[in-house]
Amino acid sequence: MQTLSTPQTAPSQFPIDTTIHRRKTRPVKVGSVTIGGGFPVVVQSMINEDTLDIDGSVAGIRRLHEIGCEIVRVTVPSMAHAKALAEIKQKLHETYQPVPLVADVHHNGMKIALEVAKHVDKVRINPGLYVFEKPKADRTEYTPAEFDEIGEKIRETLEPLVVSLRDQGKAMRIGVNHGSLAERMLFSYGDTPEGMVESALEFIRICESLDFRNIVISMKASRVPVMLAAYRLMAKRMDEHGMDYPLHLGVTEAGDGEYGRIKSTAGIATLLADGIGDTIRVSLTEAPEKEIPVCYSILQALGLRKTMVEYVACPSCGRTLFNLEEVLHVVREATKHLTGLDIAVMGCIVNGPGEMADADYGYVGKQAGFISLYRGREEIKRVPEAQGVEELINLIKADGRWVDP
Repeated sequence: MQTLSTPQTAPSQFPIDTTIHRRKTRPVKVGSVTIGGGFPVVVQSMINEDTLDIDGSVAGIRRLHEIGCEIVRVTVPSMAHAKALAEIKQKLHETYQPVPLVADVHHNGMKIALEVAKHVDKVRINPGLYVFEKPKADRTEYTPAEFDEIGEKIRETLEPLVVSLRDQGKAMRIGVNHGSLAERMLFSYGDTPEGMVESALEFIRICESLDFRNIVISMKASRVPVMLAAYRLMAKRMDEHGMDYPLHLGVTEAGDGEYGRIKSTAGIATLLADGIGDTIRVSLTEAPEKEIPVCYSILQALGLRKTMVEYVACPSCGRTLFNLEEVLHVVREATKHLTGLDIAVMGCIVNGPGEMADADYGYVGKQAGFISLYRGREEIKRVPEAQGVEELINLIKADGRWVDP
């Protein structure tokens, strides 16, 4: 008779590493916030007020900052907008507090960028638009001479901004967009992640030649597979060249509603799980304030930041002894202001203690009409269902982990 041998080594002796090991990057200061360098992943967003509206912009920046947005971006399409930022910054100081600000500069923006660099902590430029190359309908190729000529023009245009930011100790984001690659990059590499990466590298090399390395890179696309490929290739090329610049993640033009959130999460979370990414923005076609909870939910789900209560709840089934959806809602409303806790709401003893083993507190239906409350793996008390949420709060209070809303 054939016998089955018992493994000599128990599976528990081979622990699986569940930690996300982030790519090592240099720290880049943006006002009071640091991107990269092992610091927590930074959350960003962008106001949608016209920067010429001083009061509206200050209010928009403040709303975002108050709910956890750590860096706020504003658009600067003209010299008047650039100068308005001086007033916005001053008013923030007077009526609220300093907030790390980023200016978005696009078409032929050298003069605008130089002005706004005086008033913000970081300037974002788009390599495909910073020196605009007017397309020629009859073009069949770019000669090496033409390529070099445009490259030199880019250097001449970029150098004053780089020097200004370098001397002020400020930062730059080289923000490549898949939908706005320069014409010669499209001719040389096609509408591809390779073209996006080469576009960024061209600007990085100019910065490095001027001894400026306060740089953050983004490789945004509206299609998730393109975005993933571009960021992965960028990280690979930087590793090959000994570069360690932080990466700003985002799926641009993700849309709104549930799909916009899913699309953003699919791109951002996939890269973060691979250890790629130091700051994120979820771009929704909604009020900017709606972006921040999505960012923090992504970071919390991956264990990269702990900013809210982590709720563990089973999906409910025929064994569930109470209205799980309703009770979870009541528990969440009572405890959502807390931070750093894991709370489990489980419908029955089958999925209860085992599935919620890592939770700080558990709310489990063990018998009809009664709730068992747990601290970790230990059952503390059994109470009538009507008192369940109140007694859970009392247990948290008894442990000194409660704060009033």
